[in-house]
Amino acid sequence: MAQRPRVDVNQQTVADMKAARSQTSISVQTVRNYLYGGQQVWDMRERLEKILVQEPLFDKQHRDFLGRTDQYIRAAAIINRLDELRRMHSWSEEEYSTASSLLSEVMSITLHDAAFQPVFLGQGSPALMEKYWELVYEKGIQGYAGFRSVLPELCSLGSFRCYLQTELGHGTNVARLETTSTYIPETQEFEINSPSLTSTKWWIGALGKSATHGIVQAKLILPDGKDMGPHLFFVQLRSLEDHRPLQGITVGDIGPKASGGMAAQDQGFARFDHVRIPRTNMFSKFAEVTTEGNYIQPPHAKLSYGGMMYIRATMIPSSGWTIAKAATIAIRYTTVRRQGKPDAKGLERQVLTYPSTYYRLLPILSRAFVFIELGRYTIKALTQMQQRLANRDTSLLPEMHALLCGLKVFVTTHGIVDIETARRSMGGHGFSAFAGLGRLYIDYLPSATFEGDNFVLDGQVVRAATKLCKAVLSSKSSVAELPLPSAYLRLLSATSEAPPQVTASTWHDVHSIVLLLEWRAALMVKNFTQTPADGDVDASVNQRLAKAVTEAFVAAQVGEMISNLATLPSEDAKAVGCLYRLYLLTSAESALVDLLSVGLIRHTGAGDPTQDLRLAIKTLCVEVLPNVIGLTDAFGFSDWSLDSALGVFDGRVYETLWKRAQMEPMNKDEVTPAYAPYIRPMLQRGQAAAQQKMKLKSRL
Repeated sequence: MAQRPRVDVNQQTVADMKAARSQTSISVQTVRNYLYGGQQVWDMRERLEKILVQEPLFDKQHRDFLGRTDQYIRAAAIINRLDELRRMHSWSEEEYSTASSLLSEVMSITLHDAAFQPVFLGQGSPALMEKYWELVYEKGIQGYAGFRSVLPELCSLGSFRCYLQTELGHGTNVARLETTSTYIPETQEFEINSPSLTSTKWWIGALGKSATHGIVQAKLILPDGKDMGPHLFFVQLRSLEDHRPLQGITVGDIGPKASGGMAAQDQGFARFDHVRIPRTNMFSKFAEVTTEGNYIQPPHAKLSYGGMMYIRATMIPSSGWTIAKAATIAIRYTTVRRQGKPDAKGLERQVLTYPSTYYRLLPILSRAFVFIELGRYTIKALTQMQQRLANRDTSLLPEMHALLCGLKVFVTTHGIVDIETARRSMGGHGFSAFAGLGRLYIDYLPSATFEGDNFVLDGQVVRAATKLCKAVLSSKSSVAELPLPSAYLRLLSATSEAPPQVTASTWHDVHSIVLLLEWRAALMVKNFTQTPADGDVDASVNQRLAKAVTEAFVAAQVGEMISNLATLPSEDAKAVGCLYRLYLLTSAESALVDLLSVGLIRHTGAGDPTQDLRLAIKTLCVEVLPNVIGLTDAFGFSDWSLDSALGVFDGRVYETLWKRAQMEPMNKDEVTPAYAPYIRPMLQRGQAAAQQKMKLKSRL
């Protein structure tokens, strides 16, 4: 038997990556500009990254070796330096925000720009704005948010302020928050008080050690004792001279988070002991208390949701870019990683070419593209709604609230699963911190809880859907008047388009797949709406309905994305279109139980009715594979920004992993300090015991 050629596995990784890039038929630059919204945006990002990589403080390679306190101090130093660079280079708001996102760091200042400033702009009274806005804008005072997003993509810098909503005893159920703000007409002040242990503010980002000010959510109590429910108040927490907590305020850090996540961020607690603030420190753009203590109602009960809605909207493109990092790392690594029986050339099979691998990774890549593009729509729609809110027009608020609830659940649920799926696709090396996905996962994991617990938000989506469905079924609402996110309900009218007859060709027609997912949502919501009041429903109904409603909207948007690809060159449009079609097919696959349950797919007894769909997915995956490295390159991640030994651009994964391991502080000592006091005594006891047993055996 002829001996197989010897292969230098390390050098082969470079050859494999070059070969993969040579196969791509797309213009990486064109697709990159499509994702970023133009060459100008990319040029700005590239220019800023060149500045950042020159800063030794921003080096990422040693952060995995730091303890929590050192990580916090490092983050504070980064915040300070980035603010210095902002002023040094006179960065615009867009440049500053882009530089922040490029750092991909979890920092205590994360939500100053992403949450605190929007609340000030959206709900601050003219008096509050006049007194504090310049300090807020210039980061002269600092504060943050309750259990809110700390995604690197939402990073912002400068001063520290916080949004104190979540309490030890309550979080999602805002109506049951216990902190009170009682108006004192004699002094025209509010008195902030924590009446119980469970009223302690908890999980407040940057409150532990950083924040100087906070937006406190507390029950407004009028002079006559009437409880007006939760409102927002601006409260100074620490001295601007020496950073000590002010009198009557007890603050601290709540301790380490699960699996060491968000180690650099100081989520904190706060208790208030009858702390007085001026009447003008109430956020009273819409609702206010007069000097006499009379309450002026807001025009809409949910106007205070504006800040939270802004965060939820930004979470959609943010999730897309986070998933994009996971996809890039895993796809690059599995492209150069070879495992299996060697061929005639002595080469094992590339891991990415195994169906079990590409079936997991390519749908993740498709979701990254979809969520990035979907984010443009949601932020644009939210901006339009906020413009109307400024004129006290709340007509778009209920539908936007429901949509963002659904999308927040949808993208974060996928994001958490997708990052972990990508990590597992890389085998044992994926568990190394140097792979980069473990850190990405654990920092993204809380997104299922902050900005509204996903299971609770599902209920809000369903309530909005059933309300509209009842109106459509009773003919009280014309389907022509349905808002875009609820357009699927048009199918319940007598003149609607019939459901597609599912055949093998269905899975090759974009319109049919979109229509199928819309019909699924319409029928599921209709069936639920018509359930008698005393009828029984299953325990997971809210989750299934919310997912169906949201997927119907996203599918329709993806159909539009595909139509709009005509602006791209044909090869680029074809490659991106394949990803969008793959998204639709895998969405249909995940909906198969529902599609069968409502009768949109029927079992005729002539074989598996779902097999054609699964084969269509496989065929599309194989079509995407030659372009997969080019498509991930289009995300534009540098090795510095990815910070992954296994996701390096040139494919030298083993060299890079080896170099990173040499940085491990424990490797500085040839013999560990634990040897003499702990390991040696144990070895000596074991050796002595073994020798004793051997002597006994020799005497027998």
